[in-house]
Amino acid sequence: MKFFHLSDLHIGLKLMNRDLREDQEYILEEIVRLAAKERPDAVLVAGDIYDRAVPSAEAVEIFDGFVARLTSALPQAEVMMISGNHDSGPRLDCFRSVLARQHVHMIGTPPETEKEHIARVVLEDEHGPVHFYLLPFVKPSVVKNVVGCDENGNNLSYDASLRRLIGREEINGQERNVLVSHQFYLPAGMKAEEMDRLRTDAEIRTVGNIDQVGADVLAPFDYAALGHIHRPMAVGNEYRRYCGTPLACSVSEAGQQKGVVMVEMGKKGDIRLSVLPLQPLRQVRVIRGELADVLKERCGDYVTVILTDRTDLNVADMRDRLREAFPCLLEIRRENVRTADYSGSASTEKLQDPFALCCSFLGEIDEEEQAILQDVINTVRGGEDR
Repeated sequence: MKFFHLSDLHIGLKLMNRDLREDQEYILEEIVRLAAKERPDAVLVAGDIYDRAVPSAEAVEIFDGFVARLTSALPQAEVMMISGNHDSGPRLDCFRSVLARQHVHMIGTPPETEKEHIARVVLEDEHGPVHFYLLPFVKPSVVKNVVGCDENGNNLSYDASLRRLIGREEINGQERNVLVSHQFYLPAGMKAEEMDRLRTDAEIRTVGNIDQVGADVLAPFDYAALGHIHRPMAVGNEYRRYCGTPLACSVSEAGQQKGVVMVEMGKKGDIRLSVLPLQPLRQVRVIRGELADVLKERCGDYVTVILTDRTDLNVADMRDRLREAFPCLLEIRRENVRTADYSGSASTEKLQDPFALCCSFLGEIDEEEQAILQDVINTVRGGEDR
């Protein structure tokens, strides 16, 4: 059994107000090309199909084209998708039963009543069945009628809700089981703050990391196809994996190698993983240095420029030259080369002398700057006297 693991397409995303439609269509076409080449039996998309709960008409058009081309390239394969925290579950549930007959399983909402269970798709190969459990993004308030409340009548935690939800399923440990889920899973022994450092600017964080779920809850599954974290990474072991985004969604993802995780399952316990690299139409880059050196790296990528020049620059000229060198310029930052020295306590004399206090705060300033500073202080003092 061979399947692709994808997540966090974020169709409709804008990168610092840059329209990524061309880039997203390009990378989705690359995924279709890989699918046509590798011929997987299934394609899993672990949430955040869209970037917004109410996607634009253009975003829906992009997604529709992707699914049409993917199912055309893989007419016998099953396409399984769940909603993420960016998606609207009820919207993705639309025409769910009709699409399932076309080998497209779009699961938008988790079980909400006691009679409902986690959606499951079963595929067969020469080694027997493979059970795919499709669990969309779970909020405790949504599943409280299924998992109950605490002793005070309050919603359970994310962790407790997921444990009870998965615990209700009769999972046959003798057969192969795969979970598709979009949550913040935390490996045993790792603190949430440590995991946060692996997350990117494009991901939503909750105050106090209340959305964290212990990764040990994934133990019943042979493979967990996870979505939500944009950086490719394993959670505890290599068979519990975030595949990351197929396309950089923020500057903090600059330099990450994106790809599709391909999973090949033989008999129970025999799993092989490989990552099929994806090359974007444009990279996201951060270029740091003095203006003259930065301009030498002109390119058509999405670029954040960090200038380290110590001398003042003509702002209008600098912007024009950078925009000419980088047509897809995202932003320009100036690195603050002056830092205040707080290592020593200021003397009483310095505290009483504004000029000395300002010089201490600014650090090294030349004679011309000292003269300007003194003139400003004299002007302010003159106004106070009046």
